Amino acid sequence: MSANNPPPSRYTYAEAGVSIEAGNALVRAIGPLVKATRRPGADAEIGGFGGFFDPKAAGYTDPLLVAANDGVGTKLKLAIDSGRHDTVGIDLVAMCVNDLIVQGAEPLFFLDYFATGKLESGVAERVIAGIADGCKEAGCALIGGETAEMPGMYAAGDYDLAGFCVGAVERGEQLTGDKVAPGQALLGLASSGVHSNGYSLVRRLAADKGWRLDRPALFDPEVILIDALMAPTRIYVKSLLPAIRAGRIAALAHITGGGLLENIPRVLPEGAHAVVDADAWAQPRLMAFLQAQGNIEPAEMARTFNCGIGMVLAVDEDDVDTLMSDLSAAGETVLRIGRIEEGTRGCTVRGSVEAWSAREPWEATHLA
Repeated sequence: MSANNPPPSRYTYAEAGVSIEAGNALVRAIGPLVKATRRPGADAEIGGFGGFFDPKAAGYTDPLLVAANDGVGTKLKLAIDSGRHDTVGIDLVAMCVNDLIVQGAEPLFFLDYFATGKLESGVAERVIAGIADGCKEAGCALIGGETAEMPGMYAAGDYDLAGFCVGAVERGEQLTGDKVAPGQALLGLASSGVHSNGYSLVRRLAADKGWRLDRPALFDPEVILIDALMAPTRIYVKSLLPAIRAGRIAALAHITGGGLLENIPRVLPEGAHAVVDADAWAQPRLMAFLQAQGNIEPAEMARTFNCGIGMVLAVDEDDVDTLMSDLSAAGETVLRIGRIEEGTRGCTVRGSVEAWSAREPWEATHLA
């Protein structure tokens, strides 16, 4: 080759911004975390092109499979900005498995998708460790996933998460809402905080009001504000499964985006109307803080946030006392929050000045 013509450049994947070695190192690092989620039906090994699950080994005879996928919304941005990467994985699992349990399905296995512009040392491991913690809490196996390093797709330090979960319920035992009837009681299981919905509004308030996230919260000086906002979504699977399998729950509603007003009607049949009494429980201090800081109308609270209730149960009156006792023993805070009445399929939430910091009694209805 002529001295005047230098040899052509040799391109590599690493020079384009993707490190295969970093990806392989991540797989090695998370191997023990994944193995810790083993359960009957899955060996929780990773590295293949797909993950296997054996429903028969899990004890199922004639199972229906139920699938769900979700993310954690803009709570992820709060996690990135604050460097709190350890619990968003729990949120990711919770948002999926709580959607499965409302169908009566036991979560069996989970897969995650983690995407970023550049793998940063320790961040992905912390996120996936949280996913493994959530899987152990829900009793499902982490059998695979995807880590995508995509230069140019994300701003420096940003990443995205998605989760996919499959569960099973024996044929004929699924919860479809057809057993809901007027006269039944509504029970609420307390949330652990904001969970994973409404964070676009939370972040807007934080920016506009100049919150110091690293300082004690105004509503609780013993809690750092960012810790209260990042509290992971509660996973209700293990406490609810025994009652579901005993046939003592008519329907469940996971209170996510749309709040109480829009999620409860999703599990009601025609002719059933849910009436929720907001005076039946005290709004958590965090929720009252958000409402006061944003001058948020009660109806807006009821369709944006969980307002302290993460799961709602429709149950027969004869089962109320036993269920409340059993769920309390399982670690849940259980509240009687309303009833099922005859009417157009939908939900009405009623509250007072004391319950909702409003200027007068209020009522909001959402029809399915």
